[in-house]
Order: sequence, then structure tokens, then C-alpha cells
Amino acid sequence: MLEVKNVVKIYTTGDLEFTALKKVSLKIGKGEFTAIMGPSGSGKSTFMNILGCLDKMNEGKYILNGKDVSSLQDDELAHIRNKEIGFVFQAFNLIPRMTLLENVELPMLYAGLPAKERRERAMAALAKVGLKDRVKHLPNEISGGQKQRAAIARAIVNSPAVIMADEPTGNLDTKSSVEIMRIFQNLNNEGATVIMVTHENDIAQHCKRIVRFRDGEIVSDTLVEDRIIL
Repeated sequence: MLEVKNVVKIYTTGDLEFTALKKVSLKIGKGEFTAIMGPSGSGKSTFMNILGCLDKMNEGKYILNGKDVSSLQDDELAHIRNKEIGFVFQAFNLIPRMTLLENVELPMLYAGLPAKERRERAMAALAKVGLKDRVKHLPNEISGGQKQRAAIARAIVNSPAVIMADEPTGNLDTKSSVEIMRIFQNLNNEGATVIMVTHENDIAQHCKRIVRFRDGEIVSDTLVEDRIIL
């Protein structure tokens, strides 16, 4: 499903260089549910940005769903992001003046799908995350947990190869966090590949595998013992 080989990422500010990733290699198979962890500055967010085709590496190779995306141009990367990757962010990133239905339709609008199909698929995705009775609500009319559920619906509506979640429970209370993790587990049980950045150990315990970063390198890669299954 996904493989990176000897990935190096260097940030340059004036005469200063900072190596955020140091020859990182990792494979994630189809249907895995992987947590990416590490302290601030460890490289986990940089790594996630590269996996999500939001940033480019200086060295290395990246294969996503059988495609070498290492050297693609910006417009090609944009196509990969829309077709192959479903993003879920800590801040939800919903458009305030659009209903939940319209927010979830957006990726399909960019993909050029007809209106009838957009509506049907958006309705189905919202129903899957328990929001079929909220489709006409605006983001400011629902709770934080419901906003994140809408964001997950938007992420899955194009049937991406992989779902990438960056601190998806970071702005939520405990009850809402558990609801979100239940949805991710259900999606994973249906075959979705999920990669999640989190700094919360209890959230990572819901995943199947934990990859830990420190100082730009992977320092451990383990299966989750005593996994929390909802």
C-alpha cells in the first residue's frame, strides 16, 4: 500500500539547515491501522506531510498504492491528494458557510463528479458516521465531535487508498474522542488503511501498530498489546 525508502527532509533558513528526517524507511500494508508518535520536533508531522503529498522530500523514494510519487509535479500531487488520500485534521477544516452536506461534497466537486452522484455519496458518507439527521446544519450548529465526524465523512467520500489523520482527537473531550476512534476502527474493519499522528498514548492504544519517532528517525515499530477495541 505505502512504502518510503531512505527519506531525507532538510529545512533551510538562511545559512542554517535542519534535518527533520534522516533516511527514514517504512512500509505500511493495506488494511493496517498505524499510529505515528513522538515528542515535539521528532519529525512525525514532517513525515505525515510527506506521506500526504503536502510536502516534498529532499532524498528518497515514496511509493503510494503502486505509484512512485517521489518526483511528481505539484498538479500531479494535487490529483493524488484528492484521489488517493483522505485527510482528517485536528481543526476539522470545515468551511463555515457551507452545510455539512456541501462540505462533504467538496472533494467530489474537485474530482468533477456529477451533482446527483455527489449528493448520494455525501449522504451515504454522513450516514456512515452517524450524521444523516445533520446534513443541512452548518459547522457552527454542531458539536466538536460532530464536526470531526463530518470531516471523516469528507475524507472517505472519494474512497481513498489511505486515510491520514493528524491529531484527530486533539480538540475533543474524552467521550467524543472515543466516538471518533470507534468510527476509525469500524472503517479499518471494513478494509480502510488508516495512519494517525497522535501524542496521546490512550488514543494510540486503539490502533494496531505504533511507529515512534525521535530526532528525525524511527526508534521503534511495534504491534499494540492490550489494544482497546470498541
